[in-house]
Amino acid sequence: MTTLKGTTVKGIDARGAQHCETTALGVLLRHQGLDLSEPMLFGLGSGLSFVYWDSKNMDFPFLGGRVKPFELTRNLAAALGLDLVVRETTSPRRAWENVAAAIDAGRPVGLQLDSYHLDYFGSKVHFGGHVVAMYGYDDHDAHLVDTGRQGGAVSTSLASLARARAERGPMTARHRSFTLTAPSAPPAPRGHIIPAITACADAFLNPPIANLGHRGIEKAGKLVPTWLRRTGNPRRDLPQVALLMEEAGTGGALFRNLYRDFLAECTQLLDSSHLRTGHELYAEAATLWTEAAALIGRAGTSGDEQYLVRAGSVLHEVARTEREAMRALSRLGGDPPGTTAP
Repeated sequence: MTTLKGTTVKGIDARGAQHCETTALGVLLRHQGLDLSEPMLFGLGSGLSFVYWDSKNMDFPFLGGRVKPFELTRNLAAALGLDLVVRETTSPRRAWENVAAAIDAGRPVGLQLDSYHLDYFGSKVHFGGHVVAMYGYDDHDAHLVDTGRQGGAVSTSLASLARARAERGPMTARHRSFTLTAPSAPPAPRGHIIPAITACADAFLNPPIANLGHRGIEKAGKLVPTWLRRTGNPRRDLPQVALLMEEAGTGGALFRNLYRDFLAECTQLLDSSHLRTGHELYAEAATLWTEAAALIGRAGTSGDEQYLVRAGSVLHEVARTEREAMRALSRLGGDPPGTTAP
């Protein structure tokens, strides 16, 4: 692989945020002059969701709290009228050329890849839905921005980057890279809040299958109490689930902290009782998710099924709370035109 030495995009704000995709989006959009908070990026991208994922080939069930990888990016681009250019290829050579050409032209690039292969990554677990921003390279390394937990501005060898991009498996993409271009007059988020919230609420309230949305949380509430019988290694599997819920780029409480903070920011821009109700209920839901994670972790370390029974009860309460919150938020579309809150 032939590269140019010291090719680095100028003017990069390499803040590492909490979630990988919103971290990368923040880097790309700040370079375009559009500086939005991480909760606002997450909310305008209708990022909140829920999935209870289990199958015969999985060691243990997975609880997911957001939409599928890259769906948030597509949603955000559509909401704000951004020009999203996505490139995918089966050719490693072409994949590198796609990235290098953008960086040589002075543009940071988003990459979807498998975090397992990245030199700096703390957790050696395959995750093909990881997203980073790349802003430079030299003869040996690629220069990236990842979450604050992973170090913010980081580097990984070109060889490791190639392996991460070429990996195949769940949630992976074919050497996906992307750029974003904002309109000459950067859009204000205020006018896009209601459509983003109501789209998220509709998907959550009307899931196509029982593993998703509020139905998925109810299902989790029923199945979590059986988890000690689902695993041969509870001291590993249950604390791992709790860790993923609280610390694996979720912002805590399985992304509910991010959505709570998004709704709080929205209440400063729009005056709506439905919005305030949704925010209050998501503050409750976030606390409940953190409680459930702690109980699941404690069940693993103690082997006591009663902690899972309690976690199941908490999740039933979460399902009720989030359903009520989303019903309130779904009514935003029927509000009179919002006025700026004092």
